[in-house]
Amino acid sequence: MLDKVLSSVRLRLPEVKARQDQLREAAAGMPPPRDFAGALSGSGLSIIAEFKRASPSKGVINAGMDPSEQATAFEAGGASAMSVLTEPDHFIGSPDDLRMARSATSLPALRKDFTLDTAHVWEARVMGADAVLLIVAILDDALLARLLGAAREAGLAALVEVHSRQEAERAIDAGARVVGVNNRDLRTFDVDLATSEQIAPLLAGVDVRIAESGVKGPEDAARLRAAGYDALLVGEYLSRSADPAGAISGLRGAV
Repeated sequence: MLDKVLSSVRLRLPEVKARQDQLREAAAGMPPPRDFAGALSGSGLSIIAEFKRASPSKGVINAGMDPSEQATAFEAGGASAMSVLTEPDHFIGSPDDLRMARSATSLPALRKDFTLDTAHVWEARVMGADAVLLIVAILDDALLARLLGAAREAGLAALVEVHSRQEAERAIDAGARVVGVNNRDLRTFDVDLATSEQIAPLLAGVDVRIAESGVKGPEDAARLRAAGYDALLVGEYLSRSADPAGAISGLRGAV
């Protein structure tokens, strides 16, 4: 499934690369990004609330969500930041979702997509994103370093996602300051919160530690906070909730 998603991204990449110079020029005229890492550095547990209509593993979750309404609920519930899927073929996402969600709130926004080239970084900046996702499992060390450099140049935070101890070591060696541990195995799509617990000791020196995937309620939030995480990225749980603001408040109040 991951290969199918990446194939779709690669098919669209030449068009984005062809616009890289124009994107860089357009980025120069954009307002300053919001401070994604800073928003997650306060006291207590921070929540990155995700706008997610569908996924390859779960299929359609909530196709009818409105980005502005959902983002407003995220902010009302006390989310510190948000994540917005922009991949169209497998997640039913779009750049417009990100633009609408961000314009409805003061929250910094992560562009949740598969970043494979520096052109994707500049595209994210022009979309209005404040952070980009860099997935170590799909990047070699040289490309990871280039993408981190491009994010710094563009003024964006980089959430560097890992799934194993080896990937965590690679991320730290590359200079990642915001590291997310995805509890979902990209090969099997199985979810295990123990993944975050096992990797947590390796992240003592990074600025922001984020646990991703698998949070189904306050008990999970408390477990991951106890493991040392500063923030949780929560998607499906909020997309299925009739009261996302209340769900976020419940997660934050669990610790």
